[in-house]
Amino acid sequence: MGSRTALVEDLMDRFPHVPREAVFKEDLLRGGVAFDPSALSDNEGGEVKPKSYFIFSFDHGTLPELGEAALRRPPEEIILTGGPYDLRRTVVSVRVNPASPYRVAADEDGVLGLYLDGKRIADVGVPPMPEYYRHTLASGKSVMEVAPTIQWGYLIYLTVFRVCQYFGAKEECQYCDINHNWRQHKAAGRPYTGVKDVEEVLEALEIIDRYDTQKASTAYTLTGGAITKTVSGRDEADFYGHYAKAIEERFPGRWIGKVVAQALPKADVQRFKDYGVQIYHPNFEVWDEYLFKMYCPGKERYVGRDEWHKRILDSADVFGARNVIPNFVAGVEMAEPFGFTTVDEAIASTTEGLRFFMSHGITPRFTTWCPEPTTPLGKANPQGAPLEYHIRLLEAYRQTMDDFGLSSPPGYGLPGPGRAVFSVSSFMDSLPADASTGDEGAQETAAPGA
Repeated sequence: MGSRTALVEDLMDRFPHVPREAVFKEDLLRGGVAFDPSALSDNEGGEVKPKSYFIFSFDHGTLPELGEAALRRPPEEIILTGGPYDLRRTVVSVRVNPASPYRVAADEDGVLGLYLDGKRIADVGVPPMPEYYRHTLASGKSVMEVAPTIQWGYLIYLTVFRVCQYFGAKEECQYCDINHNWRQHKAAGRPYTGVKDVEEVLEALEIIDRYDTQKASTAYTLTGGAITKTVSGRDEADFYGHYAKAIEERFPGRWIGKVVAQALPKADVQRFKDYGVQIYHPNFEVWDEYLFKMYCPGKERYVGRDEWHKRILDSADVFGARNVIPNFVAGVEMAEPFGFTTVDEAIASTTEGLRFFMSHGITPRFTTWCPEPTTPLGKANPQGAPLEYHIRLLEAYRQTMDDFGLSSPPGYGLPGPGRAVFSVSSFMDSLPADASTGDEGAQETAAPGA
């Protein structure tokens, strides 16, 4: 097709049951967006919440390659509304790509818009600087550095260990740039704390709780790199778990507590539960057996795919199936050199994985793959997976949920186009707006307008 616009419109015509908002969102997530200088933030001194780089770079270039966007950060997220496609309110995580056909820029009246192939296709809202970002810890560290918020303020993202002990070509997941992201921020002289102090995390949460008067922040996620040995003398369950214990003791019931960690043995998973964690994310990354071995070599070496899946199922005995929500990286199924070469094959494989977990009452979710250029798969696949794959995945995901009578998972805000706040994929945008999550009451104020 002659333009990206033609491709997008063709897919909207071919898959009318997928919300049009999700088609644009997936394309922005997979391929990134360029920013005119008029659309960049003034970092932490401005009126717009800047991108925090909360765990990965989620960019299509290294910091030195981003130009002014490396000096004046883009917004953490953008909201799309209106335009010729009459888009409902859609929250999109920002992934910078100076070469993208999508561009955010201000018009002659200073109003931000999203442009595709030179045509304005949507109005753009940016997240206002939250009051809690304007305050610092006693150490001088910013709240954004210690406890950034994403998903339009819904989720506090606590990356308490910013590197991964799966290290080097023989262990690192082939799509993951967590270790490089750490290195590039340190090289740029940016504050980027490797292991976050528990007391500083609590201090940052105290500031958020004090100034988040609308209680927009509803959940926190504890996460970081895999721990194969120890950090600060603690194994993985105890390291991440002791943050949860401290948070729940200081702020009982204030937030939904979630942890993203490896698929651990049942006794370790029980420790998470005992520490106060409510939702467990033992990510399975990619379903296909061969691709798991090739693209997640450290996880295959230390645990193995079959044991990984067994542990995910076992964890449902501890948390309940509904509260076990493994993530996969949507798109790496089609990554060269080992991935599927057709969309049909990739969708069939991923759907097999969805059916496996959903048949046990476990509802996976996914992050749309961003091919970061410092990763092996990003270098080999700078365009990522075809947009058609992502659109058909949304269709297959919803159909599989319907087949097993499942509703949207808890801890993600409201489902449905125009309501969802989950920003790194469109799975929540693509579910019915009336699907129950079990925590709607706390979420009605979770996503104020731009």
